[in-house]
Amino acid sequence: MTSYPVDDPFELAGELTGEEQLIASTVRDWVRRRFLPIIGDAWRAGALPEELGPELGELGLLGMHLEGYGCAGTSATAYGLACLELEAGDSGLRSFVSVQGSLAMFAIHAFGSDEQKERWLEEMAAGRVIGCFGLTEPDAGSDPGAMRTTARRDGLGWVLNGTKMWITNGSRAGVAVVWARTDEGIAGFLVPAGTDGFRTVDVHDKLSLVASTTSELIFEDCRLEAGAKLPGANSLRAPLSCLSEARYGIVWGAVGAARACLEAALDYTASRVQFGEPIAARQIVQQELVEMHVAVNNGLLVATRIGRLKDAGRATPEHISYGKFNNVRTATDVARRARALLGANGITLEYPVMRHLVNLESVLTYEGTHQIHTLVLGKALTGHAAFE
Repeated sequence: MTSYPVDDPFELAGELTGEEQLIASTVRDWVRRRFLPIIGDAWRAGALPEELGPELGELGLLGMHLEGYGCAGTSATAYGLACLELEAGDSGLRSFVSVQGSLAMFAIHAFGSDEQKERWLEEMAAGRVIGCFGLTEPDAGSDPGAMRTTARRDGLGWVLNGTKMWITNGSRAGVAVVWARTDEGIAGFLVPAGTDGFRTVDVHDKLSLVASTTSELIFEDCRLEAGAKLPGANSLRAPLSCLSEARYGIVWGAVGAARACLEAALDYTASRVQFGEPIAARQIVQQELVEMHVAVNNGLLVATRIGRLKDAGRATPEHISYGKFNNVRTATDVARRARALLGANGITLEYPVMRHLVNLESVLTYEGTHQIHTLVLGKALTGHAAFE
């Protein structure tokens, strides 16, 4: 008789291409061999090691779903699988890759001039230059159209003023993609590190995404050449399209975090003996494990289907909202269940579950809060926009 394939109940791996399978296994092996042994130290230090950038570039993961300029040009599904395996390591690791490839590099690739692409993309794909994406402001999060950062023409160039907040990779970036209000509408600008009038301040005392660098970007009469403007970005639709790319990676990444928590719970409950038996033999523990197992694999089904729709050019922003709404919510629930099963051990860095749980609390609200994705789907269902 055919046995139930616990690790892949719907046999999704068999539907992946050979390249997709290779990418998933390569990233999984790298995370387990290279990253997991150092994540505890990175968490304590509050930053990922700088050498990881070139290593991720060598693996071909930075901008991997883009074409040309040293990028691998993989399928959307392959990119999603990489995000899953990266976030099984830590949400901060997946965020690093997502911001680099799906926000900063994607913006340059989609809206930049040939000169801008030639200058930045190959170096970024190799991890020699890190990028960040400056959209969110202290008073403009869910409503980016209310941004106060401005760029005004000054001769042939521009003068940039304003502040961006909660910017991943901010102080580590060699180039910042910054969105500002101009007389012609919302526009994007490339601001190299070290530009006069541009400085960063890191956010400290975080209790979530601790191993990820988060910064404030400050622009005070920051003068830019005419060639700093992204010529193809002339409205708010441009940065929103970049966010959709990044949110897609979260749809997969959340499954990776949930899977890591489930694996930790299975291992722990199998070895933890109470009242003469492993606690995995108890009905109430099995109920928790089954809830987690179903949530992880339902999330993987959602991610895989959205990935295939994206590969076919049929994925909509509503699909991405559906995936983020479902997968981050259920991943957070899985992490909480796993934390409870591990008892006091669950709150230590020796096990990954509490680290994933506090990370997911941030993932729930960044790249569009849970409530905003609710309203996106609500508008699709009813035809009424309830954002205001």
